[in-house]
Amino acid sequence: MPKFYARRRLSILAALTGLIASVGLFNGPTASAALPTPVSATTARSYLASLTVATEDRTGYNRDLFPHWTTVSGTCNTRETVLKRDGSGVVTDSSCAATSGSWYSPYDGATWYAASDVDIDHLVPLAEAWDSGADSWTTSRRQSFANDLTRPQLIAVTDNVNQAKGDQDPATWMPSRSAYRCIYVRAWVQVKYYYGLSVDSAEKSALQSHLASC
Repeated sequence: MPKFYARRRLSILAALTGLIASVGLFNGPTASAALPTPVSATTARSYLASLTVATEDRTGYNRDLFPHWTTVSGTCNTRETVLKRDGSGVVTDSSCAATSGSWYSPYDGATWYAASDVDIDHLVPLAEAWDSGADSWTTSRRQSFANDLTRPQLIAVTDNVNQAKGDQDPATWMPSRSAYRCIYVRAWVQVKYYYGLSVDSAEKSALQSHLASC
């Protein structure tokens, strides 16, 4: 093949490769939250069937009873660790605060470029845990729950979405992105099962309904 045509062919291939890369860049999210993979829907259904059904009781709840954002390593606390885990291209300063990066919120599909726009959601809220049995726990166990990086309990999401969720369970609140709901309920059940927390009747019915379509 003459050199001219060979160079032209390489030029065309390079242009096509760049175009494909550009399409991928603009069509996909710039970051993807890295929630630990929850149990399967089958396992979640089995777990849910074994959970105690009980009326919730919030008597005595105080968020401070769940010490959170404890030190994980060096100067990094739990919030900062999840921000780095769930973001893309995250840069931190000497105190471990994120100074740049991007975060994709799987609850609503938004991407953010400032850590201040992102909250770390306790997937099973602290108040919900209190209502469901954590009121009898030691402070140490509540601290473990509030900073759990092993179970699918902490995830970086859009701050106002997290605030709108508040302490609601799946009977009254679910992620607006339907594609994420199966992951959400599987994670919810796994966390409740691991910590021996109860569910109320409306919560159980909602979980059963969502898991049926997973």
